[in-house]
Amino acid sequence: MSGDADRRTLHNRVLAVLGPAIVAGEYAPGHVFTLERLERDYSVSRTVAREAVRVLESMRLVRSRPRTGVRVRPSEEWSVFDPQLIRWRLAGSGRMAQLRSLTELRAAIEPPAAAAAASNAPPELRAPLVELCERMTAAGQAEDHEGFLRLDIEFHRRILELSGNEMFVGLSDVVAEVLTGRTEYHLMPRTPRPEALRLHAHVAEAVRDGLPEVARAAMRAIVGEVVEALGEAEQGDAGR
Repeated sequence: MSGDADRRTLHNRVLAVLGPAIVAGEYAPGHVFTLERLERDYSVSRTVAREAVRVLESMRLVRSRPRTGVRVRPSEEWSVFDPQLIRWRLAGSGRMAQLRSLTELRAAIEPPAAAAAASNAPPELRAPLVELCERMTAAGQAEDHEGFLRLDIEFHRRILELSGNEMFVGLSDVVAEVLTGRTEYHLMPRTPRPEALRLHAHVAEAVRDGLPEVARAAMRAIVGEVVEALGEAEQGDAGR
């Protein structure tokens, strides 16, 4: 068992360097690695190198073929909804572009998900959303950043789940990565904006009360707040 754990640790170490390097464009599409090269560069066994390549293949970052090596794929072919890939992109120089594209995705998905939650979810599942929102608001006002993030992720996950649409639910981890990334890279105000907290409360109450269009409008405004905050952050970066 310890041998398996050691291999996982080693292949994670390879991934932690190679994955972000590919995502950052340090290796152009078409660049070819060999397992021998990975073994030598990272001082790992063939088994560990192969396991790392399998993970990169599952994310469609590379394509492995016998006798031709491991070839980097163009970004258009990547599994862009993979949470680990999103994490690597957020850690790199393309962070703001990644946040913009993910926010546009949220704008397309979360307002109709909130409306569907208000229309379709059973009342006994809709009502607890208000209490969750109250706890999130309290954490935000207390500047409990870790607690606020955890509850914010849970709030948005719950909305997607209550929508009853499995495709919406499948994006829960993507939304979680966006919220986490904004927090980790200090793109959130130290204390959440009162208007943002009020809008979350409006969504929760509209879902509870079965008001789909109110829920849709409030969630649209939440995402609009995010777009505004990203614009301010980009202007700040440009002014430095």
